Amino acid sequence: MTYRVHLYRLLFSMEDDLFRIKKAERVQQLWKVSVVLVLAAIAIYLWMAFLGLGTERISGIAVTLSDTAYETGKLWFVLGRVLYAILFAAFILFFPSLLFYLLTGIPYQKLIIMQQVVLVVMLMERLLWIPLVIFAGLNWQVSPLSLGIIASYITEMPWVIYFFGAITLFQLWIIWFQVKYLAAFLEMKKIVIAINVILLHLIGWCLTALTAFGDIYILSRWFG
Repeated sequence: MTYRVHLYRLLFSMEDDLFRIKKAERVQQLWKVSVVLVLAAIAIYLWMAFLGLGTERISGIAVTLSDTAYETGKLWFVLGRVLYAILFAAFILFFPSLLFYLLTGIPYQKLIIMQQVVLVVMLMERLLWIPLVIFAGLNWQVSPLSLGIIASYITEMPWVIYFFGAITLFQLWIIWFQVKYLAAFLEMKKIVIAINVILLHLIGWCLTALTAFGDIYILSRWFG
């Protein structure tokens, strides 16, 4: 049996597609869809860069820079966003898939399908960041759909705010989806699967916080 990747079916008719994926002996369009998703990530992050999202530190010292230095700084920022988008998409697609493969033995390609859906949802979340920043002035770490906005009232520690800002309604849906997807292949209690998935997400949220904090540090070193 051959399964052709159609991510919208997994989003809207999950049960039927999970059965087909489980029974499939071959998977078609896996790499084509992966490339399209990487290109979509690049497009979204480029759009965010051209809108100026994340350039506050550069803009704040614009008056102290020459025109050439300022334009060079913006160029490096855009190139950095492109590189980040590629690494981000590749990481989401392939690294968790490898971890789940090592932990469960589920075929690697079928785990990549799961992560493709995860990446789609995360890119949708990033698209939502754009109007929140432009119209409400809220960065991703204090999105009303995350715990970051609560953390910001409790502490001013950036790392803590970034960590809780990474815990969003989208992330909770992703955890639910991954547990349901993995449970279709594994003969074990869902609570055990859920605990392992949540632990992996905790590591991911820590990495997100460190990356965001490091991003600020790097910008301050370059332009501060």
